[in-house]
Amino acid sequence: MKKIYSVLVENRSGVLCKVAGLFSRRCFNINSLAVGETDDPAVSCMTIVSSGDQRTIEQIEKQLNKKLDVIKVRTFDEQISICRELMLVKIKYNRNNRRDIMENCAIMHASIVDMSKHMMLIQICDTPERVQIFLSMLQTISIVEVARTGTLALTKCAENDG
Repeated sequence: MKKIYSVLVENRSGVLCKVAGLFSRRCFNINSLAVGETDDPAVSCMTIVSSGDQRTIEQIEKQLNKKLDVIKVRTFDEQISICRELMLVKIKYNRNNRRDIMENCAIMHASIVDMSKHMMLIQICDTPERVQIFLSMLQTISIVEVARTGTLALTKCAENDG
């Protein structure tokens, strides 16, 4: 079972280390971790994707709520949230495969953001699953470098929000 945790924390040095240490000490797996400031510079949001059985998922939430630097913990199911991941991938290309790469980019709504005579830098922002599909499509081409953000998520909008 996979679960997404949105953890609001105080934006101070050492907080990330404490949260990561909690996962490490208890042998909880982190599939993805993304951290950034919120609209309030004193608060950061950690989006953590983890997996495990029902007991593990419950323990993660309980342990996160015990941390002093944690302001609020929310859990998201993939069905009721919008998840996105950004990936930049640098590839070598030649004139024989350039058109195929461009067609794949068009199909997957990826963008070529930089290009030289033999290299391309492509970006895609989509669901984690579609980002992985796009990366798999590029495996037959010479991939030079890949950078991924990890999953970001928010719950879907509801009429009673606000």
